[in-house]
Amino acid sequence: MSVLAGRDTIAAAFAASEGRAALMPYLMGGFPDLPTSLAIGEACAEGGADLVELGVPFSDPLADGPVIHAAGSAALAAGATLPGVLEVGRELARAVPVVLMCYANLVLARGPERFADELATRAISGLIVPDLPLEEAGELLAACDAAGVALVPLVAPTTPAARLEAIGARARGFVYTMSVMGTTGERSALADALPEILARTKAHTDVPVALGFGIGTPEAAAAAADAGADGVIIGSRLVRAAAESGAPAAAVGALVGEFAAALG
Repeated sequence: MSVLAGRDTIAAAFAASEGRAALMPYLMGGFPDLPTSLAIGEACAEGGADLVELGVPFSDPLADGPVIHAAGSAALAAGATLPGVLEVGRELARAVPVVLMCYANLVLARGPERFADELATRAISGLIVPDLPLEEAGELLAACDAAGVALVPLVAPTTPAARLEAIGARARGFVYTMSVMGTTGERSALADALPEILARTKAHTDVPVALGFGIGTPEAAAAAADAGADGVIIGSRLVRAAAESGAPAAAVGALVGEFAAALG
């Protein structure tokens, strides 16, 4: 992967959405098992996903609500490992750009350079590390830049303007904007301040702004796009569908199709 390959791939995916918000489904790698998680990711691509966020199961997922936490625990119990999930990412990257989501312990255990290289060799375009703060991200950012992997930062509705400017200036690929404070999970309604939240983020970065946390219906996805989101990330709703269905890939693929239709 060339130095800018991951950023270029992500930028192309947002550009290809042709005036609508890019759709980014989340799936838990290894849930309910590794082969089925690959099938779920492929169904997302077939259903209209522009990118996919691939989660790595972890024992203490600080940013995740009960649905994704339970899926991660089940994946670990079924034998999922980081190398196994990375191989799922390699296969998915043949069909759709992949952004890996994992926690800092997994990165630090291998070292930033080795971790970034492991993603690059599998054509995984981006990396999200929700528990890695700006002040501690420099070494990983440098390693990802060298390997051609986009290190995607997160911002919250309460992120101060000065900090938002610093994060936005170092953002690669896109900025992941949380619609609400707290953990992932479906919400009954999105915040009234969503246009303001998105506008603040956009004013401090040159990359696309994607919205996640709490988007659980096609109507909410459309509302997020109307509020100014360049991309919409759907997580818990799809993971719940995988958990509740006897045919997880088909169930998730059908739902992704509904979200894609809502985004036009």
